[in-house]
Amino acid sequence: MELQITNLSKRYDDKWALRDISLRCGRGMIGLVGPNGAGKTTLMRIIATLIPPTSGSVSWDGHDTRRAGQAVREVLGYLPQEFGLYGEFSGRQFLRYLAAIKGIPNELARARVDEVIELVNLEREADRQLSTYSGGMKQRIGIAQALLNDPELLIVDEPTAGLDPAERVRFRTLLASLTGSRLIILSTHVIGDVEAVANRIVILQGGQMIADTTPDTLLERATGNVWSLTTDSMTALHIQAAHQVSAMLQQADGITLRIVSTTSPHPNAVPIAPSLEDAYLLVVGKKSISI
Repeated sequence: MELQITNLSKRYDDKWALRDISLRCGRGMIGLVGPNGAGKTTLMRIIATLIPPTSGSVSWDGHDTRRAGQAVREVLGYLPQEFGLYGEFSGRQFLRYLAAIKGIPNELARARVDEVIELVNLEREADRQLSTYSGGMKQRIGIAQALLNDPELLIVDEPTAGLDPAERVRFRTLLASLTGSRLIILSTHVIGDVEAVANRIVILQGGQMIADTTPDTLLERATGNVWSLTTDSMTALHIQAAHQVSAMLQQADGITLRIVSTTSPHPNAVPIAPSLEDAYLLVVGKKSISI
């Protein structure tokens, strides 16, 4: 089981969405992160054979996906960022409908639908109309449809967007439970999602890959480059203008800043242990602090 991406680029008119991406991936979970517009969705759509690259190649187990697209789609599960549902269908009806579209034989489809409903823990809600589902339940149905063909390659694009914190945790736990025999690519700009489930992180920025690493290595690189400072509001504004500030907390004795900087940002700043978000900001730079 291997996904190989070689010198992959994608151009739209005069803009490069991806430039010279190369990756080799086996089973496990990869967190694909980066600011909005970094090229994450474009990369995932190319891997999923939905759009062609401008140059370069993608292969699955040695087969070029442009020449063996159907064979790749047979082992592929895909949950796009925008996933449409038919609200008048129940969850079970919707999954059976999609199983038919995927060409799964009827008897096998019924058994497989029941299996994925149990897998995503929707047995009690499976016969309710989709229009009554919460955001988290809809995302679980999205994962269920992606798992109908028991895929070896599962691609999930921004799955926790719009979910409340409890639903986000439940969804991350579900994803983590699926990694054993698959390659899962999780695209997100929520660093907490990656920190919780991925053993490898690929960072895109401006269509280019700027890091291919592990959470532990990323944290090690950030050690000594994160600072805490409690100060007055005017100093806080000056610090914000000059440095990356990953958090700000108003307290009784002033404003406490969490600052990402390779040098001490202030004489009274003290070094603190980095979070993965701090480490990520150190890599991508100040212009991505808003994500």
